[in-house]
Amino acid sequence: MSAALSWRFVAVVAALYVVFHVIGFLASIVIPVGIALLLAALLSPAVTQLNRSGVPRGVATGLVLVGGLALVGGVLTFVISEFSKGLPDLQKQVGASLDQIRVWLRDGPLHLSDVQFQQYVDDVVKTIQDNQADITSGALTTAATLGEILTGLILALFTLIFFLHDGDGIWRFMVRIVPRDVRDRADVAGRRGFSSLVSYVRATALVAVVDAVGVGIGLWIVDVPLIVPLSALVFLGAFIPIVGAVITGAVAVLVALVAVSPVAALVVLAILIGVMQLESHVLQPLLLGRAVKLHPLSVVLAIAAGLVVSGIAGALLAVPLLAVLNSGIRSLLSESDRDVEPREVDVLEPQEGGAVDTAGDRVEDLGGDERPGPDHSGLR
Repeated sequence: MSAALSWRFVAVVAALYVVFHVIGFLASIVIPVGIALLLAALLSPAVTQLNRSGVPRGVATGLVLVGGLALVGGVLTFVISEFSKGLPDLQKQVGASLDQIRVWLRDGPLHLSDVQFQQYVDDVVKTIQDNQADITSGALTTAATLGEILTGLILALFTLIFFLHDGDGIWRFMVRIVPRDVRDRADVAGRRGFSSLVSYVRATALVAVVDAVGVGIGLWIVDVPLIVPLSALVFLGAFIPIVGAVITGAVAVLVALVAVSPVAALVVLAILIGVMQLESHVLQPLLLGRAVKLHPLSVVLAIAAGLVVSGIAGALLAVPLLAVLNSGIRSLLSESDRDVEPREVDVLEPQEGGAVDTAGDRVEDLGGDERPGPDHSGLR
């Protein structure tokens, strides 16, 4: 028995290693396709609704894409405009803060003279000049990275068009590789997974809006410059669960510290903590908890694994991938999905994580009390 389990474990680990190695090698393709899939989960309901109203699928896809691009372009234009307007004030406030720091270094406990302070500044300038070649190389690398990002965005947009126009056809083609006797089960599980992804994207977008508005109100209260760009940064960061909004919120706290005062930074920090508490204790259980039944530890580990494999993009895609796998596996293990026809699963309707069996979903349900739980079988 031990030998059989050991070689199976080795086989699974080897297969996972090969899969992650291939994903890492093809990251420039896998990541844009993953992002396109997330956007398809967000935009598919609108396309389907237009199609059901009598608009041809191709026209509906074009309308949603044009409308989405116009919305994103308008928001980016507004953010950049606000950033340009607030930058002069930020520069003045940072200059005043640096002057206060210089006064504190001179009159505070360190008692640095102006000559010593200037010497430190000259040392920093000299270090930059001595490493000019490395900085130039880094700038060229950044330019190459920007080129890769632009290429990835074009690939993601091209893929998104086909996902929105003929996603169901693409899925039916892919499911043909599954043996015929289990094809329907695999089809239902895949649809459950995409339904979970739709619910995840909706819930995450709503949570991100609440985070951005909450932090933006805090920045407005203490009169921190660049309120709109910083709020937009928090909104984008919130799509990485648990850690994204915290990291981007820390940027807002730092700007408040440098541009206004330590007291203002403490106020923004307190508001950020309050928003995070609202997210973790109310929004996450109420919205994401219904969309994807994932333990918080699995979310943290998934984000960490995504960061190791593909950096920020991996962290962004790790939790949605885990949610899809969780919902698909739950469907495969569920007796209630055995007789469900694939066409009966509406992937655009919330399924609350897919079908479940009579066993509990929580870790504490796996042991201890052996009494059967309530019957949650069937579609929700």
